[in-house]
Amino acid sequence: MAVVYQENMGLYEKLRILSDSAKYDVACTSSGVSRKGADSMVGNTAACGICHSFSADGRCISLLKILLTNECIYDCKYCVNRSSNDVVRTSFTPEEVCTLTMEFYRRNYIEGLFLSSGIRHSPNLTMEQMVKTLRLLRETYHFNGYIHCKAIPGAGEDLVEMAGWYADRMSVNLELVTAEGLKHLAPHKNRKNILMPMRKIQNGIDEGRQMLGACGGNKGMYWHTQRELSDRAGKEKQKSDAGLLGQEIRDSGGNLTFSKQGGALSFSPAQKGQRGFVPAGQSTQIIIGATPETDLEVMSVVEALYQRFDLKRVFYSAFVRVNDDANLPVLPGGPPLLREHRMYQADWLLRYYGFSAGEILTEERPNFNVLLDPKCNWAVGHLDMFPVEVNRADYFELLRVPGIGPKSAGRIVGARRSAVLGFDDLKKLGVVLKRALYFITCSGRMLYPTKIEEDYIVKHLVDALPGKLSEHHDPVTYRQMSLFDVGGLLDPGTGEGICC
Repeated sequence: MAVVYQENMGLYEKLRILSDSAKYDVACTSSGVSRKGADSMVGNTAACGICHSFSADGRCISLLKILLTNECIYDCKYCVNRSSNDVVRTSFTPEEVCTLTMEFYRRNYIEGLFLSSGIRHSPNLTMEQMVKTLRLLRETYHFNGYIHCKAIPGAGEDLVEMAGWYADRMSVNLELVTAEGLKHLAPHKNRKNILMPMRKIQNGIDEGRQMLGACGGNKGMYWHTQRELSDRAGKEKQKSDAGLLGQEIRDSGGNLTFSKQGGALSFSPAQKGQRGFVPAGQSTQIIIGATPETDLEVMSVVEALYQRFDLKRVFYSAFVRVNDDANLPVLPGGPPLLREHRMYQADWLLRYYGFSAGEILTEERPNFNVLLDPKCNWAVGHLDMFPVEVNRADYFELLRVPGIGPKSAGRIVGARRSAVLGFDDLKKLGVVLKRALYFITCSGRMLYPTKIEEDYIVKHLVDALPGKLSEHHDPVTYRQMSLFDVGGLLDPGTGEGICC
């Protein structure tokens, strides 16, 4: 094992190394939680915050994103910080992280902190240092801004819970979707150690919501969409609360704690529940292209994560070959950025549109179409369901139409209560007619005569794409965007830019 340690390293040099080591952790998330400023605290958060500066692929760049340490006892083949790599190793102290966060915040460089880490000596020791850092920030430096903290797989449940009381959002990186993939590329990790802290965080969020109300956490969009679909189908309404799991009491020091029967939470810090437990929810990250799973296999795992762990988000990271290792694939076209983009589009369909993984992809067609976004690809494969009459279709039927997103579908449902809608009205309501026109009618008429045939519609949809995505075109059409490019991901329902 070749490891280079450097003594007496300055804070700036540590920042250069540990911020560069953190760049492969995706953190393009808005804060998702609202918290007003307080006289005794520094900073605040807004639910739509952390959105002032985005890269062209949607990644947020206004967080201080660093590792606590790039030392690691694990030898994951895909990781630049793996134990066998000959790289300079260093670590921040908790006080150094606090100093950087507060000074950067006061200068308006950042709005929050994203703190991850390699595993130094043991998962418990590393998680303990992260908890100490968060506690110092909140209680000693009185930082009231946004904090996203990575939970360390294999760390004790009590440490994960302590971090949850100080962080706004937590995440545990799944990295690879199958146990075989983990065994092949990350032999020191296992699914149990990854899913255990996920379950702990989920249970804590649920219990905190019941005890503390909205500040105890919020449900992911997938949960809300599925509840609406369940109500629409006439099934028994899902209950958001399973009953109070415990009652609030005070310990001898006056701090808030809870008496529970088999609950997830065992203690609460001195803030007495002002922030709640992981109020912005939890997320995870998946590496795309490092192992040979199909897109259907990946999206099926993602759907199961949303169902079982109520994640706010799943992030996708195109595999970058940072290590020369025989176990890693050599991708001729470089990082699969277009595939990553399709994953984000399909993820949007799962969370906001009521699609299932088995609808977006099938065993016969287990991978995404290069030329079409997942929603258009689904629609041309189900032409028996079209055209849809916009003046009669319900909200979720409208969501199945390419070019109609959640906002425009809601506007249509509201506007047609007082008027019969035509195509000019749809355009004003935000419908992208260049895609929707093949799948809708207004008062029984289409925008102009067209064929309801797969080849005909696909040809016209592809011709309308900017740059006409084709494997025969210049490969530089797909490139890794700079952090300072302007733009965002495309909503598969509307084609408009979205933020995360």
